[in-house]
Amino acid sequence: MGQDQSYISEDTPPLTLSERSLAAVADFIKSGKARRIVVMTGAGISTAAGIPDFRSPDTGLYANLAALNLPEPEAVFDLTFFCENPRPFYALARELYPGARYRPTVSHVFIALLARKGLLHMLFTQNIDCLERAAGIPPDRIVEAHGSFATQRCIDCKEPFEEARMRDFVARAEVPRCERDGCGGLVKPDIVFFGEALPSAFFEQIGKAKEADLILVMGTSLQVHPFAGLPNMADEKVPRVLFNLEQVGSLGTQADDVMVLGDCDAGVRKLADELGWRDELEKTWRELVGEEEAERQMQGAKKRVATLQDEVAKLADEVEEVLHIDDHKSRKGAEHKGLQGDKESPEPRPAGDVEGKRDAQTQPDSEPDKQNSPPATGQAGNQSSGDGEEVVDFVKSQRKAAL
Repeated sequence: MGQDQSYISEDTPPLTLSERSLAAVADFIKSGKARRIVVMTGAGISTAAGIPDFRSPDTGLYANLAALNLPEPEAVFDLTFFCENPRPFYALARELYPGARYRPTVSHVFIALLARKGLLHMLFTQNIDCLERAAGIPPDRIVEAHGSFATQRCIDCKEPFEEARMRDFVARAEVPRCERDGCGGLVKPDIVFFGEALPSAFFEQIGKAKEADLILVMGTSLQVHPFAGLPNMADEKVPRVLFNLEQVGSLGTQADDVMVLGDCDAGVRKLADELGWRDELEKTWRELVGEEEAERQMQGAKKRVATLQDEVAKLADEVEEVLHIDDHKSRKGAEHKGLQGDKESPEPRPAGDVEGKRDAQTQPDSEPDKQNSPPATGQAGNQSSGDGEEVVDFVKSQRKAAL
């Protein structure tokens, strides 16, 4: 984890980059060949900001929603449910409303730097938190594919609702109503709920993905369509870089795909280092969010890395324990088999005995087929001491990589 990698053969040369690495991506940008960079982001880009996953039963946010007797967590974004009971959504809105609690991350500010340097062609985001705007990315360079809290309107007459008034209602977790004479309909932020179409801006700007000369994908699972198809719209010669905890979509299958697996902010900092932008990035970010928030985010990142290290260490210990147990069973099995052999053949056969060879060939094997057993199962005998140790070595290498 946390290393540049691709899932295609090393024998396949890149079509555009000098090599599949962040250094080559940085050289590509510095050469002036990347002037239309398209960025695609998901929830992972806001993790350091502290925005909770409302589906997790271990967060206070989920607990608050559960106390409101939702049929399921996703119901808070269901349009039919909202029309019947908008209160759970506004309990959530108070937590997530822009400027209320959360500040942009280094990843947000990096995209803002791209815009400032005239390199950002378009940002497509699945996030509704508006942290892109707070980071200073121009609104005309942002496509909020699932809408956002930036604007709001009546769900009946579509009359826009004043932002300042909306902020007051959200702060009190109260449900706003349309103030147009004779209406009184529910007011909802322009967030895409289940049952609603994506914003027209998404389809109007989708062609920007085809025009990209470099694609950066950050912190998204790429599971929700049509957003998930955006990285595939550019020509196959266009380099694509993934900053994410794991491989997603088709990333890693093209000749110029660069995979940076791990914490999103950490990967972005590596690219900033290669570009020579690190000092500018850190300075801009800290001035924007303040030293206290910057340190809070940094400490949060260390905790996430520590958690990852603990998980990998636990996996390594479990594999070692399994191999130790199986190796012990193997030795006992071999001793038992040897005793049986002594009873059946009290006198050892002379070397080269043809009958002995024939018996060995025809006697059923009491051990599993070692050649076809996967190394992770910890098969007994040489398989355990050979391939099994390789499994442990691999897991240990992953533990070091996580550091």
